[in-house]
Amino acid sequence: MTGTLANMIGILLGGAAGWAMRRGLRPATEGWLKIVLFMLTVYFGLRLTWRHLDGSILAILGQLLLVMMALALGRLTGRWLHLQRGSNALGRYARAKMEAASGRAGAHWTEGFVVCTALYCAAPLAILGPVAEVLGRDPSPLFLKAVIDGLATMGFVKIWGVGVMLSAVAVLAFQGTLTLVLWWMEPWLESGNASAAVCATSGLLVFSVALLILEVRRIEVASYLPSLLWAGLLAFVFGW
Repeated sequence: MTGTLANMIGILLGGAAGWAMRRGLRPATEGWLKIVLFMLTVYFGLRLTWRHLDGSILAILGQLLLVMMALALGRLTGRWLHLQRGSNALGRYARAKMEAASGRAGAHWTEGFVVCTALYCAAPLAILGPVAEVLGRDPSPLFLKAVIDGLATMGFVKIWGVGVMLSAVAVLAFQGTLTLVLWWMEPWLESGNASAAVCATSGLLVFSVALLILEVRRIEVASYLPSLLWAGLLAFVFGW
């Protein structure tokens, strides 16, 4: 739960900083922060994957093949469920609300709470982070999310005020619940060594988030989220 608590604190600190600062971050500072977040996300994502590959070179190649199969099946499942379409629609909804709120005085705090709760809880790291923390004993993806959400809150709080900071409670509830569910499932996943497959797959998805940070390439990360379920299932069927 350490990562989720850090995420909550990051949102609160970002809101406090946004209120204290008269102006937002300078473009040069934003660019520098993006590069740092990009490099850290690449490192933590690939490290998560590498730590859960084990055995001989042949065994590692087999494990990577299983991960690729999980990603392929996950993408097909995600597209069938229209996960990326839903994520894109959420982004458009938030953008429209921001534009509408910026154009009028006294934007209501409840609107900010709803928008930020949806954005922060629907982000890929909101799922990948608890997976990495519980199954991989690695809270770093959630630490990264804490920084990303905190920076976003700095801008949002100027529009909606305290409602943005209150979304930290919703993040705690959502990610905390997912963490508890994963803790409950962990013994079952460990028995078939499925947790290693799930973590290795999760690491590559965290890495793909880095590409979105710098807008290097548009990857449908939401569509790949079912890959985590497929990785666990394939590990049970074929072994890891």
